[in-house]
Amino acid sequence: MQRREDFTYTQDPNPHSRRSREMLKKYPQIKQYFGPYPITALFIILFTGIQIFLSFLFYKYDTSWLWIILIAYFFGAVINHNLFIMVHEASHDSIFKKRFWNKLFGVFSNIAQAAPSAISFRNFHLIHHSNLHQYDSDADIAFYSEARLVGNSTWKKSLWFLLFFAVEALRPIKLKKGKSFDPWVLFNILFILATDILIYWAFGLKGLLYLLISTLFSVGLHPVGARWIQEHYTYREGQETYSYYGPMNKISFNIGYHNEHHDFYKVPWIYLPKVKNIASEYYDGLYYHTSWTKLILDFIFNPKRDLFCRIIRDTKTSKPTVSNTASLK
Repeated sequence: MQRREDFTYTQDPNPHSRRSREMLKKYPQIKQYFGPYPITALFIILFTGIQIFLSFLFYKYDTSWLWIILIAYFFGAVINHNLFIMVHEASHDSIFKKRFWNKLFGVFSNIAQAAPSAISFRNFHLIHHSNLHQYDSDADIAFYSEARLVGNSTWKKSLWFLLFFAVEALRPIKLKKGKSFDPWVLFNILFILATDILIYWAFGLKGLLYLLISTLFSVGLHPVGARWIQEHYTYREGQETYSYYGPMNKISFNIGYHNEHHDFYKVPWIYLPKVKNIASEYYDGLYYHTSWTKLILDFIFNPKRDLFCRIIRDTKTSKPTVSNTASLK
């Protein structure tokens, strides 16, 4: 089939700004759910403790690499994915009132991930919200070269998923907005480097690599990795953002409620279903996903899916508002 060679462009404004204003006018009670939810910090402590304890067990019982990889895939990836959700909550100051404590607990969330990403994610994720789908400002959008290289090849998309953690780390270099480096980023790097060294000293290479492998799977070639496709890859022409209403929300802190989150980023994870219930008529007509496993398999094996399946908000008036290079369906 014919490959896409570019994104789909639009000059329409951010749909979430308009929708959130309409909803607040119609349902002002939504405002009661704005604000931090400190109990989230307890989950950071719990998940970090679980992962560190497993690292200790693998060291103590000299667990085989096969078991370490299997446990990292089927259990550790889910836990570390949840820690990414905690980083996301901290980025929106949805845990504590004080920005300092949100940043600090975001960094703490990286301990069991063994990779310093919290502050960099915070810096660029907030710009993602304010400059949604603007190529030069949104780190969630692939490089042109990245999208062309991966294309619609099954094995290339699989490899892209497997290496997605590294891909995400490189994308901010194309942005014109946001700080790639500041004192908090430096603290994040040095603190996690120190905890990595401590974990290696206490639990050996297996203990540290278990955490890193869990992190690799948590954003990559794993059902939870489908979240990066679910959120903004086009599955209905003209729709920019997508929610997931499946069973994994129960153990993934409602992260699938992505339309709701973009409409009201001040609402913490615990209350996002309430927003949907209150203003259901705004969401019921939108396309949504019900299975991350089905989604990741479809994206990998369906030649109609590629990294160009995105809507870009741009000033290029010569670009069509609907791509004609390939069908979305």
